[in-house]
Amino acid sequence: MVIIIQLILFLLFNLVFIPITITYGQSPNVVIILTDDQGWADVGYNNPKAYTPNMDKLARSGALFTNHYVMAQCTPTRVALMTGKYPSRFGRHATSATNHPAFPKGTITLAHIYKSKGYETCLSGKWHLGSTPNHGPNHFGFDQSYGSLAGAVGMYDHRYRKGDLAITWHRNHQIIDREENGIHATDLVTNDAIRFIKQKRKKPFFLYLPYHATHTPLDERGSLKDLPTRINPKNPNRWLNEDKIPWFHDPLGKIQREKDPEKRLFLAALNHLDHGIGQVVSALQETDQYHNTLILFSSDNGPQVNWGGKAYPDDLRLTDFNQPVPMRGKKRDVYEGGIKVPGFAVWPKKIKPATIEHPMHIVDWLPTLAKIVGYQKPADIVWDGVDQSRTILKGENSPERDFYWIQGNHCKAVRHIDWKIVCYSKKSPQKPSDWALYNLSKDPLERNDLSSSHPEILANLHNRFLTHRALDKTP
Repeated sequence: MVIIIQLILFLLFNLVFIPITITYGQSPNVVIILTDDQGWADVGYNNPKAYTPNMDKLARSGALFTNHYVMAQCTPTRVALMTGKYPSRFGRHATSATNHPAFPKGTITLAHIYKSKGYETCLSGKWHLGSTPNHGPNHFGFDQSYGSLAGAVGMYDHRYRKGDLAITWHRNHQIIDREENGIHATDLVTNDAIRFIKQKRKKPFFLYLPYHATHTPLDERGSLKDLPTRINPKNPNRWLNEDKIPWFHDPLGKIQREKDPEKRLFLAALNHLDHGIGQVVSALQETDQYHNTLILFSSDNGPQVNWGGKAYPDDLRLTDFNQPVPMRGKKRDVYEGGIKVPGFAVWPKKIKPATIEHPMHIVDWLPTLAKIVGYQKPADIVWDGVDQSRTILKGENSPERDFYWIQGNHCKAVRHIDWKIVCYSKKSPQKPSDWALYNLSKDPLERNDLSSSHPEILANLHNRFLTHRALDKTP
């Protein structure tokens, strides 16, 4: 009888204190989808004008993040995602878009973590953390990689800007020059992701899928691959052959109801992107892997809004082409419009459909995924992100913490609970009066500077900034 009681107590103890860690045999596949320059309003579940049925369905089937933060530009967000650290920890160069190595070899990345746990790892898409083969993704834990080493590219010739890095489209660091010309980058990346998903394997996989869309240049040709996207000279409100290109049309007629041709072009690119994501999900379902796959989705920063053109092949000048966000700021801003983006997590039968309003940041994804997969962090490694696994899987409150942004040499911000300080200056703030102060719960548009009326809160956040700044690597 005593033995039975002891056995019952043992089982109860282990049920109560069982960690959120999956045993190897049950480890989920993981797919991270990162889109480019997709603002908060450039998705259907935030804005009915956008046609994104696949993103919407995914978001509503899992944990939808309504206060999801990233950095203000592409490279910094990728640094935060891959390392769990704020990009300024690696130096000022990593706080804005760069073709230089963003962090040194030997840095533990998300791919390293998964590889150490027996996963097969793959990147399909845009790297932009070191735009030459000697600093490409295969040096940072990826078994396979495909796409562009540099940032945005021409959608049909896959070339970066003029210069030494014009051609960085590659497979496993081997440059691909013209063999795939005429195929849209969104389709190439989607097809490669599907190829990887359908491979036969005896181990779980980690797939990082950073799309180039919806970054400029916007170019949607459909089957007319030899005709770059151009305005119809006979009708300046229409694109040439728009009626023949499927991405300009959706069953609900949303895209065609948009009167502004530049916004319509963006919605077409978004429709194309959404279709690709739907194909990836279908591949998971067809191979009976969907229910054991954790999908995380985010954009890398707020909307571009305006673009001067001529930076890339077939690059159009565009004005106000994103859907307008109901917040202040855009890409490269540390106001909410530049750093709050769509985000969600889906894991059938593990994550219940829910809306998570607690603020979280893409820098949290690495420690969260490390916890789920049972990775033990080395004692000498410090992450800025926090484990959000209980928030996502159990619906518990997100831990209270700071959020910290350095964008290039002029934008800084810190958020703590509902309060946020913002400074636009090339000089580092030296005193509390260098900041503007906003209460995001009462003023989400950041219109009312309360710095003069709340000196104690301002001083507290300034001290938090100084604490973070002391951890940064100086240029």
